[in-house]
Amino acid sequence: MVTSFVNIGKFDKAEELYAETPMNWCDPVCSNALLNGYLKMGRLDQAIRVFEGMVEKDVVSWSSMVDGYCRNGRLGEARVLFDRMEEKNVVTWTAMINGYVKMGCFKDGFGLFVQMRRKDVVKVVSNTLTVIFEACGRLGRYEEGCQVHGLVLRMGFEFDFFLGNYVLSMYCRFGCIDAAINVFCTMKERDVVSWNSLIAGYVQVAICWFIDMLQQAVRPNPLTLSCVLSASAGLATLNQGLQVHVHVVKMDMELDLSILNSLILMYSKCVPNEITFLGVLSACTHMGMVEEGWRYFKSMRYSYKIEPGPDHYACMVDLLGRAGLLDQAINFITSMPLEPHFGVWGALLGASRNHVQLDLAKLAAQHLSELEPHNAAPYVVLSNLYSVLGNMKDEEQVRIAKKLKGIKKSPGCSWIMVQDKVNLFHFGDRSHVKFEEIKSIVWTILDEMRW
Repeated sequence: MVTSFVNIGKFDKAEELYAETPMNWCDPVCSNALLNGYLKMGRLDQAIRVFEGMVEKDVVSWSSMVDGYCRNGRLGEARVLFDRMEEKNVVTWTAMINGYVKMGCFKDGFGLFVQMRRKDVVKVVSNTLTVIFEACGRLGRYEEGCQVHGLVLRMGFEFDFFLGNYVLSMYCRFGCIDAAINVFCTMKERDVVSWNSLIAGYVQVAICWFIDMLQQAVRPNPLTLSCVLSASAGLATLNQGLQVHVHVVKMDMELDLSILNSLILMYSKCVPNEITFLGVLSACTHMGMVEEGWRYFKSMRYSYKIEPGPDHYACMVDLLGRAGLLDQAINFITSMPLEPHFGVWGALLGASRNHVQLDLAKLAAQHLSELEPHNAAPYVVLSNLYSVLGNMKDEEQVRIAKKLKGIKKSPGCSWIMVQDKVNLFHFGDRSHVKFEEIKSIVWTILDEMRW
């Protein structure tokens, strides 16, 4: 009965019946039903209340909460629960791994996968592997993707078309068409996704060839540009299409009929998704376009049926905060249907610093410290604010608290991609293999700037 009420969204009835359930029948099955219902609705606080009130918890209870925290971007709390669990199953491990890689923490997620492999009591299943293959393809982790593929082959794991599609898609994203074809040919079953992935892979390679063509100073003709635009339309990749469109304009070929047809086809197929809206909201934030940002944010749900995620909410808080609308920002946070993650509180903290709002800065700092105990930003911002306001006593207390907890500010970091390789630089770092050459060029540029 509790499960039925949860399934139709009548949580008040489910809670009422749950409260009347005898204690020896309540935990863990009945509690798990209510807990999972709240998690599916994104109501993490209510799920936490049920979980903490349980006298008897099983692996399902713990695994559900780990997954719930991960889905809300609260990886620190998820990991604390994960480490506390005496019994873990493959669902628990997969939830934690997925939580890491979804938030871009590939090293932590992959490290956990390796650790899972070493635990003889936990057997890798198809769902775990799809998480790893998807993350490798999305984040460009070629070496790790190949390693896991090799591991799967050594394990004698038979590819169903579901898992095979993920491996196929990964190799296509890498541009490794030969490897993708090999996977495709070994699949005993194929569906439309299998064929689409392979076709899209060929298109992706065509775009790579076009880039090589430009780098070798070969001038494209209208047919070349029309084909590449058609390829972008097939992939529905607006970013690549926009770049090709810029080349068309620069080469004064925008009125060519074949190119015009390809442009119309491309723009008609490039439907906005979560990432598109993230880019648009970020642009509105940096341009101070509050009304436009609100309009785009609301259109996600009502016009495009896209549910805003944690990062979209963080963008909106940043937009309101930069514009000085801090009251609206805090009201927006309290009305969020999901638990605010570190990006939301970080945006509010930054706005509070810029507009010298100590009370809101303390609120944001408190939440950030709970989510990321080793993050130095809350201490640095509060210390600077106290200094600006002339409150030296509180500034000193913040500094002492930071020092006692052993929290250090992360050094400044920048990076640049050269020939598909990321070059990372930290403040004061001299370890780059071409450091002396870089230093010489920088000094040359500085000398020229003086003139």
